[in-house]
Amino acid sequence: MSDWRRVFEPGGTYAFTLVAEGRAPIFSDPRGRAILRGVLRDCRRQWPFEVVALVLLPDHLHALWRLPQRDAAYPRRLGWAKKEFTKAWLAGGGAEQPVSASRQRHRRRGVWQRKFWEHALRDDDDLREHLDYIHYNPVKHGYVRCARDWPWSSFHRYVRAGAYTEDWGCAQMGALGILDRFGEPG
Repeated sequence: MSDWRRVFEPGGTYAFTLVAEGRAPIFSDPRGRAILRGVLRDCRRQWPFEVVALVLLPDHLHALWRLPQRDAAYPRRLGWAKKEFTKAWLAGGGAEQPVSASRQRHRRRGVWQRKFWEHALRDDDDLREHLDYIHYNPVKHGYVRCARDWPWSSFHRYVRAGAYTEDWGCAQMGALGILDRFGEPG
């Protein structure tokens, strides 16, 4: 049995990766993107957090969230968001992946992978590395040649703020030295 441990740092900044079941491209569908946007908005109203960065790929998303002081309840937020997304996605006619008998007994649906990857950021260097990884991810996966070419990314906000140049992330894969530092669940 795996020794799965989560870090809970009140007021911390966390990196998350959430993956669609079977790597289904649910975010290629504009309905999936719209549902996720609404769910995250509603989640933030109920349990505040700051979206530091986000990139949405066809079958997964990466996010950096900063929680309020004295609050480390990111599993509540993620669980609620996944549940609400699933309900809205299926109600809107979205497809789900096949579900095993065991998953059916535990009332699990075939929209999200059960677990998620999480990392509590340690310092400003860790934050910068995760920002780079998130914003380079569409290039890493071969969807675009440059980070600026991917529309579903906070990269554009960071360019406007002067944190990145418009041509950042147009290098050959690996040239930025940020690949293979972070895992993505299969």
